[in-house]
Amino acid sequence: MAVRIGVNPLLWTNDDLPTLGADTPLEVCLGDSREAGFTGIELGNKFPRQADILGRVIEAFELQLISGWYSSLLLRRSVAEEIDALADHLCLLKSLGSKVIVFCDTTDAIHGSRNMPLSLRPTLHDGEWAEYGRKLTELGDSCLDQGIRIAYHHHMGTIVQSRKEIDRLMDNTGESVGLLLDTGHLAYAGGDTIELLDAHGHRIRHVHCKNVRANVLHDARNRDLSFLDAVLNGVFTVPGDAEGCIDFGTALQRLKSVGYDGWLVAEAEQDPLTAPSKRFAALAAAQMHELCTELAIDISVR
Repeated sequence: MAVRIGVNPLLWTNDDLPTLGADTPLEVCLGDSREAGFTGIELGNKFPRQADILGRVIEAFELQLISGWYSSLLLRRSVAEEIDALADHLCLLKSLGSKVIVFCDTTDAIHGSRNMPLSLRPTLHDGEWAEYGRKLTELGDSCLDQGIRIAYHHHMGTIVQSRKEIDRLMDNTGESVGLLLDTGHLAYAGGDTIELLDAHGHRIRHVHCKNVRANVLHDARNRDLSFLDAVLNGVFTVPGDAEGCIDFGTALQRLKSVGYDGWLVAEAEQDPLTAPSKRFAALAAAQMHELCTELAIDISVR
């Protein structure tokens, strides 16, 4: 097993609530990332979308482009329509060497709405899963033909949130559709990382290492808060934060046992005014490097 350790710019600026970190320049995010010891970064809302410009910007900080989020509407679109909609994003990722796309179907999703409790999120009926899985597999085949694999992101407030829905997704899709394991979103939805890895470890193509604060999570569930209100209350934090409750050592050990060899991406939707980005990035990088060393997991820089 050899992994690469990267970060998501959500520690600095938030895509769903752009007022968080709005005044933070992209260069600060990139500089902090490199100083912390990360070698790659995912896309965020302040990144240029022209391959030549983006390449120069991140290379100036000796970083690689890991991947980038894509909001799909495949539940409502045809496969052909989704292929067209995805084309520019896919081309950008390919141009800069990415191997996976962070893919989430956001049809009717509510994760970006502060006035929408998570209980009102969209769901699929039993009869919709087979057809949706067929369409997603066809799209996954098309992406794989171009050298990019879909890593489907189960996400709060969307049609794939719970462990049961992840199982349905995996059962109804082919191997061209990989799974993104987000430890924080899985915990929020009541799932268990080790159990998910035991069930679908061979389908994991990308990992977001996100921690949760148990007391804040309990309150968010109890009051049926919106996703963004839970974020503002501090539900998420990074690996290495003593307030977090996820056992990343055991998770990485299990990832090693299934032969995972992709990116480990530190991520936490946080308000940088209450969770200073540079300090939390350093916490996460130190913890992830330390755990990989303890578990004899090789860390690749390219």
